[in-house]
Amino acid sequence: MSEPVPLNPQLSRARALATQLEQMLELEFEALRTQDLEQFEQLQPVKSQLLVDLTLLAPPASELQVNPDWQDFRAVMLACRDSHRRNEVLIERKLEAIRGALQSLRVQEVTSSVEVYNRLGHIARFSRTQGYNEA
Repeated sequence: MSEPVPLNPQLSRARALATQLEQMLELEFEALRTQDLEQFEQLQPVKSQLLVDLTLLAPPASELQVNPDWQDFRAVMLACRDSHRRNEVLIERKLEAIRGALQSLRVQEVTSSVEVYNRLGHIARFSRTQGYNEA
């Protein structure tokens, strides 16, 4: 059974844009996951324009929460928010890994501490002298 066609053209356009944004965020995640930075960069202007268009079309948040006509749109936008946060976490993890790799390549004193990931994927600090003492 198909969903009813909204009478409000603004709502219809906003739903279509929200769906496009949702798809764009999935493409962004895939590009980040596969480390395809060229694809990721190409998606950014499109995503930015979608956000601008949605900002112009969508009513204030107070209306979104109480107007039943906009609930489907609101649900898609909440899913987009979650996808954006997921992408942000992935970017942050990759940046931390890069920072860690760069830090390990720098020449440090023997007594300085080294950052490594523990079993939970968090950064843990260890002194280099601990490794020498254990050997």
